[in-house]
Amino acid sequence: MSPREPARPLPRSALAGAVWPSVPSAHAAQCLALLGQLEQSQWWAPPTLRAWQLRQASVLVDHALRTVPFHGPRLRDAGLAPGQALAPEDFARIPVMTRADIQAAGADLHTTALPKGHGPLSKVSSSGSTGRPIDTLGTSLSRLYWDVFTLRDHLWHDRDLRGTLASIRSFPTGRATYPRGARGKTWGGATAAVYPTGPAFALSVLSTTEQQAEWLIRHNPDYLLTFPSALGALARHCRAAGLTPPRLRAARTISEILTPEVRAACREAWGVPVVDIYSANETGYMALQCPTHEHYHVQCEGVLLEILDDEGAPCAPGQVGRVVVTALHNFAMPLVRYEIGDLAEAGPPCPCGRGLPVIARILGRVRNMVRLPGGAQAWPLIGEPSYAAIPALRQYQMVQKTLHRLELRLVAQRPLTAAEEARLRRIILERIGHPFEIDITYHDHIARGPGGKYEDFKCELEAP
Repeated sequence: MSPREPARPLPRSALAGAVWPSVPSAHAAQCLALLGQLEQSQWWAPPTLRAWQLRQASVLVDHALRTVPFHGPRLRDAGLAPGQALAPEDFARIPVMTRADIQAAGADLHTTALPKGHGPLSKVSSSGSTGRPIDTLGTSLSRLYWDVFTLRDHLWHDRDLRGTLASIRSFPTGRATYPRGARGKTWGGATAAVYPTGPAFALSVLSTTEQQAEWLIRHNPDYLLTFPSALGALARHCRAAGLTPPRLRAARTISEILTPEVRAACREAWGVPVVDIYSANETGYMALQCPTHEHYHVQCEGVLLEILDDEGAPCAPGQVGRVVVTALHNFAMPLVRYEIGDLAEAGPPCPCGRGLPVIARILGRVRNMVRLPGGAQAWPLIGEPSYAAIPALRQYQMVQKTLHRLELRLVAQRPLTAAEEARLRRIILERIGHPFEIDITYHDHIARGPGGKYEDFKCELEAP
């Protein structure tokens, strides 16, 4: 790139004739103003970041106490009063809310008095992959922060916005189907409202891996966005078939847990890195992958995220706990200390120098744990590199049928040999540490769940 050429496109100008310096639209100007603040706050020391989070949380909690029927009694019972500036111990007294609470509360979680300028409202639905689908309300303010963190992710990872973006993800039935897929002139509203972008192509994740590979090679994008399960299958297929999109610079993953196996598969197939995003429809962006490491930085300008142990205390670095999130800018339907259902490992401060808290690993849904006799739980550890060492495997899913029996569902080029099946059983039993009976069954295809998501482990036991 010539030294005279800007590193990234100039903001899109909203006024004819104002090419440079450009004059952004009102929305773009808000995004750029927020990005300027985020550029500074990412380098603040953790105590400073925490203080500002609590300052914003105090405003949100005061609003919830006064105008949200669900929260009022709970917050008063926790000893909080209107207008109170929250100290860390005050915030920690607020009861944790669950997905079941959201379902049961219904409209009682909606504010009776939305602050001026936060509207209009919009409904946001979860996919229901937890078995508990929920609808939440969003505002123009919460959508603004979603756009800003989208832009931060692009800028952190130095993407060339003038390149081509390909997405393989969930779409309504009949849309973006193979072979044509769908085409857009830009990367989408969140990015294109601020910066000029290249074109985007999209394909339904319900297409076969072979179809996805043909489509990917045909469009030859600079960047690929998809689910980790689809990406792993696609990379393995392309490596076996000797297919590489020449322009591909990086893959991005959303919605599911990204495993080391998938990162390795992309490096081996295409020589490109994978950048993961941790978000949820009801809370917005929670963490973005560090620009220089494979762990995550909590987006604490938008959420107050806690990783709590079984006693409700914050986890130290290296400890695994429940993820509890407060969305700091959604005043329409405040989610205050919401247990989202994930487990994660807290990380130490990052060598990159950012003060944003670190998540070392996102381990998956609490429900996706193997249940053992006696009440203990264990990780199934599906998707480890050991599984990829059996080349015939194309797709796999483990299902817990009883406290003593697991089913391992396989999609494979051929039935595995007795030695390969024994190896898989041995890997599973060594990882779980319990002598389960394991039934291996073969399938032509393993279906995706709601929203196109794929779960590599499912427990079919009744909740304890």
